[in-house]
Amino acid sequence: MHSFVELSAEFETYFNKRHFPVHPATLYDAAQYILKIGGKRVRPVSVLMANELFAEITTDAYSVAAAIELFHNFSLIHDDIMDKAPLRRGMETVHAKFGDSTALLAGDVMLVAAYEQLNNINHSKLHDILKLFSKTAKEVCEGQQMDMDFEKQESVSLEEYLNMITFKTSVLLAASLQLGAIIGGAGEGNQKHLYEFGKNVGIAFQIQDDYLDAFGDPEKFGKQVGGDILANKKTFLMIHALSVANAQQKEELDLLLQSNNDDKVSSVMKIYADCKVPEWATTLKEKYFNNAMKHLEELAVLNSRKAELEKLARYLLQRES
Repeated sequence: MHSFVELSAEFETYFNKRHFPVHPATLYDAAQYILKIGGKRVRPVSVLMANELFAEITTDAYSVAAAIELFHNFSLIHDDIMDKAPLRRGMETVHAKFGDSTALLAGDVMLVAAYEQLNNINHSKLHDILKLFSKTAKEVCEGQQMDMDFEKQESVSLEEYLNMITFKTSVLLAASLQLGAIIGGAGEGNQKHLYEFGKNVGIAFQIQDDYLDAFGDPEKFGKQVGGDILANKKTFLMIHALSVANAQQKEELDLLLQSNNDDKVSSVMKIYADCKVPEWATTLKEKYFNNAMKHLEELAVLNSRKAELEKLARYLLQRES
């Protein structure tokens, strides 16, 4: 079994090229721009890791991995427009650099490119691969819509937020692992455990992401710290704070959510600290990590072959960026 670092380098060699035509440059340079920013490539490399659990990595796995990465960046471009985010991985977002209209089209053409990659596959389970990919793509869009809907809702329960995060964030990692397993010839039981492993890691990852948005180092995090607070997003942190805050703190939070004061972020973070939100978030993250480990343990593969997936999960949940 190769490590995540080794397979990441292999995928980067495969993927690091221009994926779009030269003309019109105003469209395709914008699409290529976000790919040049880079990233951890966790989802596409997960395809390769899952494939290798069961068989030698094939060219089909690389095509699926590329499709996953293109789809992921399509979703990021559109998410950043909707969130009015100025930074992505420490650099200008596509819409901030090229304008909203071009960014929308760049995201659209990236989705088309993802399906073109899937068209390269020559596998007996192509129907299953396309079905899972399309199902996941729809769920990611549904999750993003839920996220936007929550901004207009007066209150959001933890259960509702978990459902949204599962669709918006977790299912893509889960599907990446299952797709790799399908290509490797895994049975349905192993596919299910890998999917659930990825889903639980994805939820824990989002808890960490919400935490870093409020408490992370902006130079390490690569995004605007406090962006969720400024956008009045009902994150894990905000939902829990509202559920445990005393009457005075709830009143203050309500006022802060209606304001755009310069001290909004620092004031909300103080209430978070007083409500012990960081400690709660750590406990919740560990719960989902432990759930993920149970499914990894149930996977009918030698423990030595599963070790790299456990390392990857631990790395993702201990990150600062």
